[in-house]
Amino acid sequence: MDLTIRPRRLRGSDTLRRMVRETRLDASSLIYPMFVMDGEDKIEEISALPGQNRYTVDRMGEELQRLTDAGVNNVMFFGIPSHKDEVGSQAYDPEGIIQRALRQARKDFPEMYLITDVCMCEYTSHGHCGILCDHYVDNDKTLEYLQKIVLSHVEAGADMVAPSDMMDGRVRAIREALDEAGHVTTPIMSYAVKYASSFYGPFREAAGSAPSFGDRKSYQMDFHNRLEGIREAVLDVEEGADIVMVKPALAYLDMIRDVRETVEVPVAAYSVSGEYAMIKAASANGWIDEEKIMCESAVAVYRAGASILLTYYAKELAKCIKEGKIG
Repeated sequence: MDLTIRPRRLRGSDTLRRMVRETRLDASSLIYPMFVMDGEDKIEEISALPGQNRYTVDRMGEELQRLTDAGVNNVMFFGIPSHKDEVGSQAYDPEGIIQRALRQARKDFPEMYLITDVCMCEYTSHGHCGILCDHYVDNDKTLEYLQKIVLSHVEAGADMVAPSDMMDGRVRAIREALDEAGHVTTPIMSYAVKYASSFYGPFREAAGSAPSFGDRKSYQMDFHNRLEGIREAVLDVEEGADIVMVKPALAYLDMIRDVRETVEVPVAAYSVSGEYAMIKAASANGWIDEEKIMCESAVAVYRAGASILLTYYAKELAKCIKEGKIG
């Protein structure tokens, strides 16, 4: 057969395949989500997230060292306080769990880039992401509390803040608070396109953040909607977001692509707890090759357009990148 164009020519060897590879990964783009909790000298396994743990501040350095050794320099802290109340006061307490973790990490790992999840669900007694008015989350009242939270985080050593609450106008409110306090160089990574998803189930066990009544559908997005997600991303950029995030990742690759083609800021994606747990469960049953699926899934997220990936597999992916299995 007389064929002029043969795409297989560029697939003939591993060296050639790597040379023409369109999607490339680097460990510097990985962020590891880490759970820190009140108490002393404790590491608690998270049953819904095999291989993941909660750490007290005096023990978290062990995991931070493992991350550093693996080549992962970015961590996002999620706090688990021992005390919760109606207004989530531990979220903005200077001696709260996140604030203490930041100060310790900044002291022991000065080169590590520290990001904080900014939300109230882990700190409120009702488990919702804001301040309640009867049984409804008061959007504008919540913004005042988010401002207090971000200031306490940055003053404790956070390099970046990442609001995940999905309140309208939160990015603008946070940017104004940071700028007025002189933190004009602190970037905001907004959970801009965050869907009300069942993929968050294991996280709610890990963080103890399930709502005590109702659900979060009045502020997190309806997963049927595409244009609304694009609108949310554009609004957050207009309000001052430096990075926008799509969450979850794998079931929302179309949204990652849409957002990437719409905004001119970096796009992050969060490969959430349910995605991680499903791979772990299938692997434990011998149905899949965990490492290969982990790598393929990560590449899919980058191929869709993300340039930053939050993942519980950060250490393992960094190892695979170093060994040339992906990259």
